[in-house]
Amino acid sequence: MRAIIQRVNSSKLYIDGEIYSQIKKGYLVLLAVSEDDEKKDLDYIVKKTLGLRIFEDENEKMNLSIKDVEGEIMIVSQFTLYGDARKGNRPNFMKSAKHEKAELMYNEFIELIKNEIEIVETGKFGANMDIELINNGPVTIQLDSSKIY
Repeated sequence: MRAIIQRVNSSKLYIDGEIYSQIKKGYLVLLAVSEDDEKKDLDYIVKKTLGLRIFEDENEKMNLSIKDVEGEIMIVSQFTLYGDARKGNRPNFMKSAKHEKAELMYNEFIELIKNEIEIVETGKFGANMDIELINNGPVTIQLDSSKIY
């Protein structure tokens, strides 16, 4: 499982030109599920997402978590995080989970985050979405449950 976490001042997600969801200060989480992912991968990404200390404390050090700042989270499915472009110019998405598995794990991720964070918004699985965000910092963190980075 992979996640790109962007610390944002705000984010809006549009479907068909209409606002579908929006958040204020918090995270925009782009989430991808691989064909090999299991419950342990899901648990790892949830724990890391909630535990990351990437908000500044009173000394301007990144030392506070999303929970510490009572931040909001927007979660968006993005299978392209498993795009492999090492050969040629057209990415290969063979490592991405099939639709049914990906949607199931995406929804489980959302529910686990909702157990810990008051305001959680989402995209619509499989939809064509436009995302507007103000990246704070900018701070962008990559997570991978296979711990390749």
